[in-house]
Amino acid sequence: MAHQPDRTCGRPTRSGNPCKIRISGSDVACGTHATEQDKVVAEAHRRGWSEGYESGSESSASFSKSRIERLEQRVKELEEQLDSTRRVYEVNGCQVVEVGGYGYRWRGSDPLEVGDRVLLPENYVSRLKNGPGPTVGVVNKLGTTYRGSLSDIVGRAPATGEAS
Repeated sequence: MAHQPDRTCGRPTRSGNPCKIRISGSDVACGTHATEQDKVVAEAHRRGWSEGYESGSESSASFSKSRIERLEQRVKELEEQLDSTRRVYEVNGCQVVEVGGYGYRWRGSDPLEVGDRVLLPENYVSRLKNGPGPTVGVVNKLGTTYRGSLSDIVGRAPATGEAS
């Protein structure tokens, strides 16, 4: 039932004139003139409208969520394609790896693998955070897409404990 803001009850009053009480929504008569059947029908209509609205909202939200998930997956695939075309694994004969999202050069004879613990050179932030000297990091990717100058990995980290 469409919203009709200026509807009136229209049922006959005791004087015989049409009732002028305004009604809205699912109501077919005012509270004074509505029969039990009118009230049941109006409540069923309200419930149906509410459930339909809720169902439509849920369906829309579900569709939107599904679309967002598909777009996020596509972005991830495109990022991986771009990464694979830009990633370099060697610079000037040295292996290149990423540790904590930063590219580093490895001059050691045995190649590093993902998960290897390494000693990273001290920098301004590491000195503030961990004190002077190299810090321990973990290789999280082979190769890098970074094109700037790379710092050298100091060495492999001890198997247990922190670097000294």
